[in-house]
Amino acid sequence: MESYLNGNFGAVKAKQSSDEVLQKWRQLCEVVKNPKRRFRFTANLSKRNEAAAMRHTNQTLRVAVLVSKAAFQFVQGVQPSDYTVPEEVKAAGFQICADELGSIVEGHDVKKLKFHGGLDGIAEKLSTSVSNGLNTDTESLNRRVDTFGINKFAESATRGFLVFVWEALQDMTLMILGVCAFVSLIVGIAMEGWPKGAHDGLGIVASILLVVFVTATSDYRQSLQFKDLDKEKKKISIQVTRNGYRQKMSIYDLLPGDIVHLSIGDQVPADGLFVSGFSVLIDESSLTGESEPVMVSTENPFLLSGTKVQDGSCKMMVTTVGMRTQWGKLMATLSEGGDDETPLQVKLNGVATIIGKIGLFFAIVTFAVLVQSLVGRKLREGSYLSWSGDDALELLEYFAVAVTIVVVAVPEGLPLAVTLSLAFAMKKMMTDKALVRHLAACETMGSAKSICSDKTGTLTTNHMTVVKSCICLNVKEVSKENKDLFSDLTDFALKTLLQSIFNNTGGEVVINKDGKREILGTPTDTAILEFALSLGGEFQAERQAAKLVKVEPFNSTKKRMGVVLELPEGGLRAHTKGASEIILANCDKVINSNGEIVPLDEASINRLNLVINEFANEALRTLCLAYQELESGFSPENSIPASGYTCIGIVGIKDPVRPGVKESVAVCRAAGITVRMVTGDNINTAKAIARECGILTDDGIAIEGPDFREKKQEELLELIPKIQVMARSSPLDKHTLVKQLRTTFNEVVAVTGDGTNDAPALHEADIGLAMGIAGTEVAKESADVIILDDNFTTIPTVAKWGRSVYINIQKFVQFQLTVNVVALIVNFSSACLTGSAPLTAVQLLWVNMIMDTLGALALATEPPNDDLMKRSPVGRTGNFISNVMWRNILGQSLYQFVVIWFLQAKGKALFGLDGPDSDLILNTLIFNSFVFCQVFNEVSSREMEEINVFKGILDNYVFVAVLGCTVFFQIIIIEFLGTFANTSPLTYSQWFLSVFVGFLGMPIAAGLKMIPV
Repeated sequence: MESYLNGNFGAVKAKQSSDEVLQKWRQLCEVVKNPKRRFRFTANLSKRNEAAAMRHTNQTLRVAVLVSKAAFQFVQGVQPSDYTVPEEVKAAGFQICADELGSIVEGHDVKKLKFHGGLDGIAEKLSTSVSNGLNTDTESLNRRVDTFGINKFAESATRGFLVFVWEALQDMTLMILGVCAFVSLIVGIAMEGWPKGAHDGLGIVASILLVVFVTATSDYRQSLQFKDLDKEKKKISIQVTRNGYRQKMSIYDLLPGDIVHLSIGDQVPADGLFVSGFSVLIDESSLTGESEPVMVSTENPFLLSGTKVQDGSCKMMVTTVGMRTQWGKLMATLSEGGDDETPLQVKLNGVATIIGKIGLFFAIVTFAVLVQSLVGRKLREGSYLSWSGDDALELLEYFAVAVTIVVVAVPEGLPLAVTLSLAFAMKKMMTDKALVRHLAACETMGSAKSICSDKTGTLTTNHMTVVKSCICLNVKEVSKENKDLFSDLTDFALKTLLQSIFNNTGGEVVINKDGKREILGTPTDTAILEFALSLGGEFQAERQAAKLVKVEPFNSTKKRMGVVLELPEGGLRAHTKGASEIILANCDKVINSNGEIVPLDEASINRLNLVINEFANEALRTLCLAYQELESGFSPENSIPASGYTCIGIVGIKDPVRPGVKESVAVCRAAGITVRMVTGDNINTAKAIARECGILTDDGIAIEGPDFREKKQEELLELIPKIQVMARSSPLDKHTLVKQLRTTFNEVVAVTGDGTNDAPALHEADIGLAMGIAGTEVAKESADVIILDDNFTTIPTVAKWGRSVYINIQKFVQFQLTVNVVALIVNFSSACLTGSAPLTAVQLLWVNMIMDTLGALALATEPPNDDLMKRSPVGRTGNFISNVMWRNILGQSLYQFVVIWFLQAKGKALFGLDGPDSDLILNTLIFNSFVFCQVFNEVSSREMEEINVFKGILDNYVFVAVLGCTVFFQIIIIEFLGTFANTSPLTYSQWFLSVFVGFLGMPIAAGLKMIPV
């Protein structure tokens, strides 16, 4: 079976499966009772193709619009000045309408922009300020919403409960049974009158309705869980200036006129115009499919919603929002495309198909045998020419039994149990600070053998402070208490230091709503700005004193940031900061302790390198600050020089290891998961932190990215298994390491990342884990799971949930296949040997509900336990239906089959049954024993290898509730619903035997677990 599944259903991967592969497995699913339900949680390929076509035409459409507009204006002589403001827009207090704004930005219409007075003119017409943003007066905001709309795209309406009821009724076998019930009602009432003749038909109808409503309730609850998770996925915040204050806001609250601050890795949240910024490169591939980035500046000021900031930073003014943007229309279509189906879902569709075909065969043969026995009896009696209503009812009952065998045999619930388990796990993982973006990641994480983790913010707290410095060659410890620490610095050295820190930064010091000083920016920028403020520096005064000519933002490949300033006294100066050894290697001078600029001789270089290593060995992150005077001929188009700098100093930044990381690394190691640290930091800093976390062991290797890049493939084969730390790594190094682990070593790899440059590695990995706090939108979009608290300790929790999902599905499959096998063989063999089926249509429908919907609820929602992290991961090549499962399925099936056959053969003699009701009582006894076998088998299925199956059973209230309900309704069916369910009340001794037979399956299951496989 496993080879068949891998051959036909194994091509679907956890990520990046082609549409052809997704289409292929759907075509292989030939025996499907209810396509609407079976394929509900699969990708809508037609909608995806529609979105791809829309994206493909966006670029050409824009060109076509521009050309046709120009031609129209030329022919008709229509000028932009013909635009008139609609009266309702004027009444709302604005001088431009939403359609006009949309045509300017989406059409890249420079002429129209100039006609409306450029950026300042548009701002005035939108009643906003490019420096202070919108006024947050409630009335004006409401008018703005009414005029321009909200920044949300249209979503498909939430489906109500009745829709799920209707979909559950689409089951072909239930429809056929419904027809059988209707015919049974007509014939029964015609022969025996009301109400006696209606019992059989009403029994089937009631069973169908029960199955439909339980199924619909389960599916409806699942859909609500996914709806909640979708809301969480869409929570994106952005920095906005309103009322003159910088603040974080949801992108869905943005309105035309808002001033938005964008930086590397951000997604442009709405259409807008460039206000100010440096080196802004925009990736428009998500909107147009065009991979070449677009430079945005005052000459080309158009920013489109849904595009990504690839480089630089800027301010933009929002002009168009929501469904008026191309991105809004695209997202509305994409949202209907759905998530890719997971490999487990597809595999279990394969299992359902195989068993469905077998069931269909058995059903046809069973029906043929039963009909043959009826015809044979009629022939023997010589009454084959006279057919009564009773004969018709008997024939109908046989047909209903055959159809119900198909109902039981086709395990429609298998693929849906995966979705149920994943929905349950995803909901619980949210409370454990992990947001799953792609369903498949949940199950794949359980197979992870390798985790490549960032250091900063993941293993460490990301709360950085400068604790040591070496300014002007003097090493000092920095503390809040020691305020006069740098009183010996010369005015020139202090001024240059503050100028470097306050200008060469991606951060900002602002006054918040409460009138208090607040530092915005990355933790590194925040730490250095705090250090400069403690030296008595004034951020705003320093920024206003010099004019920024060029900015090269920090880049993880170059590992430095640079700016060029036009000084107040004239002349240009470049400042740079970044990885200490890299910046120091680009310096040829240094400011000494007297504040003089002196050549950087060998002794000074050695001294500074010693300081860098000393700081790094204390697990401090080191940054070097340097500057150089530039020639007056420097142009902003030129790159900032890479060498010829004067070293100002080195700062050591403390970023403490997060509590619990060492224990989490130990948990991963015990679970067979190798943790590797991949960081851009100095190798000594990385090694010190890695030892503190328990990542770097005595037999492990720490390597630098440049050395790793130089290695040949043969060397990598020997080296990679030993690598535990990679320092000074570039995004390409991380990508290479992940690719090697996945392809050469065939490992399932999880990778953490937060920056834009991490996107390729996150995309390449089996499971991409993005940071929720420090992560950019680009990183989050490439990831499968978002770690909401940026904490490494959350990652083993994700792995534990992943293992739990995988094992829960295995438990359910083991349970369901046992029921399938026994129900099929019992009814088939009984039909062949006795000419009748012991389990009727109504009884089989009840059994189907126990094993399908209720079984999935009980077993697929089992919470994880710590023992899961003491096993080795399944890896990429493990069989889903393992030998352990086959042992349990076949052993338990054999026991149940033997017991039921014993009751069928010896039941009457055992209980002294005779008279007209003896067959009914015996069949009731068999039905009751069969159900209790499933109840106790469900308990045994909680553990596939452990003998103690009661451990933690009360922690899973769903399991206890399902078990309790099953037993309660079984008693009701036997004792009170006999006329509808073809049962007869049982005596205490018969009840005891039924329960005892079921219970005996538990020690049998325990004995089976002791057989090695």
